[in-house]
Amino acid sequence: MTNPDIKKGLAGVVVDYTAVSKVNAETNSLLYRGYPVQELAAKCSFEEVAYLLWNGELPTQDQLAGLTARERAGRALDPALKAIIDALPTDAHPMDVCRTAASVLGARHPLAENASPEANMSKAIDLWAAMPAVVAYDQRRRHGQELVEPRDDLGYSANFLWMTFGEDPVDEVIEAFNVSMILYAEHSFNASTFTARVVTSTLSDLHSAVTAAIGALKGPLHGGANEAVMHTFDEIGIRPEESLEQAATRAKAWMEDALAQKKKIMGFGHRVYKNGDSRVPTMKAALDKMIAHYGRPELLGLYNGLEQAMEEAKAIKPNLDYPAGPTYHLMGFDTPTFTPIFVASRITGWTAHIMEQAAANSLIRPLSEYNGPDQRSL
Repeated sequence: MTNPDIKKGLAGVVVDYTAVSKVNAETNSLLYRGYPVQELAAKCSFEEVAYLLWNGELPTQDQLAGLTARERAGRALDPALKAIIDALPTDAHPMDVCRTAASVLGARHPLAENASPEANMSKAIDLWAAMPAVVAYDQRRRHGQELVEPRDDLGYSANFLWMTFGEDPVDEVIEAFNVSMILYAEHSFNASTFTARVVTSTLSDLHSAVTAAIGALKGPLHGGANEAVMHTFDEIGIRPEESLEQAATRAKAWMEDALAQKKKIMGFGHRVYKNGDSRVPTMKAALDKMIAHYGRPELLGLYNGLEQAMEEAKAIKPNLDYPAGPTYHLMGFDTPTFTPIFVASRITGWTAHIMEQAAANSLIRPLSEYNGPDQRSL
């Protein structure tokens, strides 16, 4: 009997086709429906990218106007959902709040049990529109602050910032936040997307698939890595009075010690990218602008010191979570809120995959190789 070829973690296993996104190995670019994500981040709004992921093409002006109007009409926090969020403890992880919110929104949706393509598109847009209010209010309630009502004169990213902080966001911050939302929107068959497709393959509903995906994204080996990056910065110590050079020296020494102790350092390496995460240069440019905007060079020092030490010791490059974490920190988001921001963005990619899976469905049900005791009797 030959030993089976076990693919732990499904590494290297191609399980299906997708037209939603691809990592182009030749150019080391992440493509959304064929477009390099760095070009989309430079030239498009998040609303345009959402339309692209759902429909396969960038919108015309009329199509964009239609999507924008629909999204803005769905921004307010449902009072019933607000009451449920208020009933959750403030020490619950914000991802637990997101997971609960997605389930509640599904149970209350008028098309909850309708799985037609039109109904799924409607549910995807409604969920995407509703999530910023959930994330923003959850951060505010933890600080004893009241709900901020949405504004229909702001784009998706600007309104997200407005509902979180209750202040008119400046253009530089909106731009950096918009870039992050586009970069986080989609990434092929990652763990949470595959989770969503598995649930969809059983003919379960869209909200159930997204709720499961949120659970997968919570883990520090996936979406939670951006939180872990800031925990690393906090452990080293963020000292605003420090120069860039001083912070870099301390960070490098910390990394060398951590690697000597064989600690797992989050924010570095990626299973798909062999020459570095293609999204990092775009996100790092946004981080640089935020560091300059807020006058916080010591954060760049920590960033550079850790990156240099990891490169010298392991030749491992950062992934998207590494520059995204400190960017959100500078904007004023609490560290546990970082992954919920990821949720609001990735809803677009998840639901694009859910609809693609539903359109050509086959139950995802892999086999396993048993390695327990042989058959025995009582």
